[in-house]
Amino acid sequence: MEDTFSNLATYGYIGLFLYSLGGGFVALLGAGVLSYMGKMDLTTSIAIAFVANALGDVMLVYLARYQKTMMMDSLKKHRRKLALSHVLMKKYGSWIILIQKFVYGIKTLIPIAIGLTKYDFKKFIFINTLSSVVWALAIGLGSYYSGSVLVKAAGVIGDRPWIAPLLLVIFVGGLWMYMEKVTKRRV
Repeated sequence: MEDTFSNLATYGYIGLFLYSLGGGFVALLGAGVLSYMGKMDLTTSIAIAFVANALGDVMLVYLARYQKTMMMDSLKKHRRKLALSHVLMKKYGSWIILIQKFVYGIKTLIPIAIGLTKYDFKKFIFINTLSSVVWALAIGLGSYYSGSVLVKAAGVIGDRPWIAPLLLVIFVGGLWMYMEKVTKRRV
């Protein structure tokens, strides 16, 4: 067990950076709990997650804006979800950049949708940077201060290994049903 914590302390920051490029919620949550346990540094974890998350969204907008044909080829199956992203952008305006940081399922679609529109790139970078700071602080500090509860929950799940797959199926199934309902073509 000590080897696992040693590896997490060594490679955890690299994993946190790579995972945070595409979202990073679970990795930052884990880093916050490990910081609570004294195995990682909270400030470093929050800073790494912030930089990677901001950079990942900027890269998605850049790719969508300047590599449209490549992006559209890979998004053919997700056109309705992309349309939902456009509707959310119109409904919430620039606030959607902050909201998408916390909502699984639209994290990558919103930056791609922004890249496909004429949204000001400099304005996006500014709002995205502020949103990434808010996201990293909220998740990092929240998981750090909830560390004892999360460690106990992990112990319960460790004692009953059937709970984790059940929760995963419920979460993924609920997300899939929601996305199907929201993106369903209305006659």
